[in-house]
Amino acid sequence: MKVVVLAGGISTERDVSLVSGTMIYKALKSKGYKVILLDVFLGYEGNTDGIFDIDKDWAENIGDIKESNPDIEQIKGIRKDKSESLLGPGVIDICRNSDIVFLALHGENGEDGKLQAAFDLLGIKYTGTDYISSALAMDKAISKELFAIYNIPTPAGIRVKKGEEFEWNTYPCVVKVSCGGSSVGVTIVHSRSEMDASLSEAFSLGNEVIIEQYIKGREFSVGVIDHKALPIIEIAPLVGFYDYKNKYQAGSTIETCPAELNPELTKQMQKIAEDVFTALRLKTYARMDFMLNENNEIFCLEANTLPGMTPTSLLPQEAKAIGIEFPELCEKIIEVSLKKYQK
Repeated sequence: MKVVVLAGGISTERDVSLVSGTMIYKALKSKGYKVILLDVFLGYEGNTDGIFDIDKDWAENIGDIKESNPDIEQIKGIRKDKSESLLGPGVIDICRNSDIVFLALHGENGEDGKLQAAFDLLGIKYTGTDYISSALAMDKAISKELFAIYNIPTPAGIRVKKGEEFEWNTYPCVVKVSCGGSSVGVTIVHSRSEMDASLSEAFSLGNEVIIEQYIKGREFSVGVIDHKALPIIEIAPLVGFYDYKNKYQAGSTIETCPAELNPELTKQMQKIAEDVFTALRLKTYARMDFMLNENNEIFCLEANTLPGMTPTSLLPQEAKAIGIEFPELCEKIIEVSLKKYQK
């Protein structure tokens, strides 16, 4: 089977995506697939004829995840054609010649449904959920509205657009970009005096933010594959909260899987994760993030439709807890994704 692992791009989660892509590429290569690792923005400048038979290490120049966000303008300057198009040279041709594209993209223009919609129009098969559910899950404000309809517990919050007046008097609270990921631009605000700086940071990344109730307690994540929840993982940062640095710098966070919860809470959280999967019309796989407060009340924060697949990522750890090693997990994602295309 010919597989393109599509990574990189120009979102704030570019570095995470490249490391996810590298892991997936190496795993599939070890299982005998004909695999290409491709940066969706930089593309491939050479002749694409017979590209799947080229003997080359496509992950050779991929770096590690830095502690801070990548410089997107610097990345844009690398591209020779200076085009603003998300899709770099050769990307469409190479993807069309594959059997499936494994999406290792995170954040804007990868996880928001735009690329999925384009691939649907072009007849290119891809892993993960479709364009509609990608868009629903990416927009946290819409997700929260659907959570309310489906009685899924979530922190109380409001949507605020840039320049819009709003009222909020509950502290501490959380400020985050409505359509962001990897906790980029997320801050915990303890007073009104801190609000302006937090909003300024969030609005630098998007035109709409969410202000929501801060839930003090334990943090968890639950992966779902083909409507079935995986074991729960608990995330306990050594310092601060589960921000960009704590997510991707090894040793920053203690992760326990299966999480130490009583059977009743375990079943309840897994059931809510499966309900979120249904409410957002998700397909193939996703990962839901949760908080558990001091009264053992569960709150769903959001759904991630293309969860990280890095050395420290949560979904691979959850799968391993039930005996699914990383290469088998990648194969399973391909297998379940292909079900979308069965008539």
